[in-house]
Order: sequence, then structure tokens, then C-alpha cells
Amino acid sequence: MSTTLATASLLQPAFADPVLDAQRSFRAALKALAGPGVAQRLAPSQLPPHLEGLASASHALCLALLDVDTPLWLAPRFDTQAIRANLTFHCGCPIVGDRQNARFALLDDSQLHDLTGFDLGNDRYPDQSCTLLVQLPSLQGGRPLAWQGPGIETRHAASLPLQEAFWVERAARNDFPRGIDVFFVAGSDLIGLPRSTQVLSMGGA
Repeated sequence: MSTTLATASLLQPAFADPVLDAQRSFRAALKALAGPGVAQRLAPSQLPPHLEGLASASHALCLALLDVDTPLWLAPRFDTQAIRANLTFHCGCPIVGDRQNARFALLDDSQLHDLTGFDLGNDRYPDQSCTLLVQLPSLQGGRPLAWQGPGIETRHAASLPLQEAFWVERAARNDFPRGIDVFFVAGSDLIGLPRSTQVLSMGGA
């Protein structure tokens, strides 16, 4: 079997309505960043078919956010033939092996202790930073932390099941306007964490 035929055999359908469903998922992503810490649920009607290894929301965000101008870095868990073939075909995104060349990165919780190498943007072009798509088993069950900043009226308590090392890594790399934006996804839900959000212990700073 040729490489082309082997790749074609891995392809699965994406959005039922590519334009409308991508727009709906994109709006959900914007809403998640505008209201940090508040879970957004994608409706079943706007979810793509199951792709082995990806949560529904992960797959939908990839289809909505990635294109030929957004190189993607894959954590080992997601670096499979099926995921590579489908995202390359449906999104057109180049898949890169070097973190510093990625505009998006698809991670799981085993990768969050070390965020070295991801582009943080610069003061003139902060939008050139890498955005992390972090797939988790759940969006609850961790230590409650207080989020505050733009889009949050006072403080919002969130309890993502994350290693403490992630918060250390994020703090070391957030120097607004430079920094990283993050989407946490589980199942059909997503939570946004923009670089402008401060994350504090519930007892104070």
C-alpha cells in the first residue's frame, strides 16, 4: 500500500457543516477566553465525529483554530498517524517537531511540568505567541485557586486537576503582554486561561 493510500485510509469525517460548526466552535473559544475559568460546553450538534485520542472539544478546537498558517506541535500522546493525517488534511496545518516554531500545541497533563521552548511572543507582536490546547480527564477535582483579571468581576474559583509545576511554569513565562494563552478541554467542555488572568491561592496572593 502506498503512503498516499495508507494516509487516505486513516481519514475520518470532520464537521458536518465545516463553515457553520467551525464558526460556532470559534465563538465558544472566544467566549472561554473572555470569561476565564467559566466552562463552555459545545453542543452535540456542533461536535465532529470521534477521532481516537482526542476529546470532542479538542477535535473541535483544532478544526476551528488551525489552518495553513498555524504550525502545530503534538505531545507524544497525540502524535499518532490518525491524528496527524486528519489534522493535516482537514486543517492544512503544518506539524512541527520544534516547540519554538509552533503557534499551537496540543498537550496532555504529563507535559505540563515543562513549558520550555514555546514562543511567548514579544512586546511588539504578543499575538505571535503559542497557544496551548491542554486535554485533561476532567475540568474539576484539583486544588481550588482564585482567578482574577479582565473578564472576571471580582474573583472566580476554579479547581482544574493540574500539577503545581504547571502554575510555576506559567508564572515564569507570563510577562504581559508576552505570555501564553491556554484552553483546557475535557469531553465536550472547555475553559480558557488567557495570559492576562492572575491565578492566586484562595487565601490570598
